[in-house]
Amino acid sequence: MNSLPENPLNADAVPADAPYLAATTRWLERAVIGLNLCPFARAPHVQGKLRMHVSQARDSDALLDDLCGELQSLNALSPHECETGLLIHPFVLNDFLDYNDFLDVADAAVQTLGLEGEWQVASFHPHYQFADSAADAIENFSNRSPYPTLHLLRESSVERAMQQMSDTDAIYRRNIETLQRLGHDGWQALWRDETD
Repeated sequence: MNSLPENPLNADAVPADAPYLAATTRWLERAVIGLNLCPFARAPHVQGKLRMHVSQARDSDALLDDLCGELQSLNALSPHECETGLLIHPFVLNDFLDYNDFLDVADAAVQTLGLEGEWQVASFHPHYQFADSAADAIENFSNRSPYPTLHLLRESSVERAMQQMSDTDAIYRRNIETLQRLGHDGWQALWRDETD
């Protein structure tokens, strides 16, 4: 379980990153792809075009430095090499409101680096909560990752995905229906292994 992923995009991972990468991969495969919460997630994952990086940042300034570095690293790769990235930051912004505030900082970083129109930041967090939803509402689980995570998306990939779907709001509606059918018990069952 603690072996590092074989994806060459994650070659800079250190052994201490392994549990965070494993938990995020498990979430990606069982929830995001397994429940089809994002119909565009499977291809980059199976094609090895998803980079996952674990930040060791302990404060938001250090995380901002890591985010800027990661955006520049991803931008240096072609879409054929890397489609998208996950910056996992287990040690900072564990409070969802603090994390949510940081998203404005993240968007500003994209602008400052001159990458607006090239990259955008999407959000995943263990305590994710949509506006006007109760904290335990099942629809929040569509964006609940094992650790706070910034999803770095290539704009061209987003545009291509949007062109494939006439109604992108249908994804959100379908996710709510999927999660409501699954319920909290079904969500918990996703994380039980055969040996449990």
